[in-house]
Amino acid sequence: MALELGHSRPVVLIRQSAFERVGLLRSAIDARYNLTDEEFRVAEGLVALGPLPTEDSLPQLIEDLEASGLVYFDDFFDMSGNWPEWLSLYARGARGQET
Repeated sequence: MALELGHSRPVVLIRQSAFERVGLLRSAIDARYNLTDEEFRVAEGLVALGPLPTEDSLPQLIEDLEASGLVYFDDFFDMSGNWPEWLSLYARGARGQET
């Protein structure tokens, strides 16, 4: 099932294969960004972080992901959450694009 993206705050989408490749740990991300179960989701080849508790945490999260060896756009991408509440967006990893 595709992941529904919230409209009010940013969400970071990470390729699940990239998340696993660099050895990121959910516990470390949860602790640093104080994420709940609803703010850390895995489905359809993606890891979704968010909606983030605050917009201020987005630049730090991007910096941390890049420091771990992930590449912006190739491995992860941020969705601003800046769309109207009457619009629902869903995301899933493209089949055949797991690397």
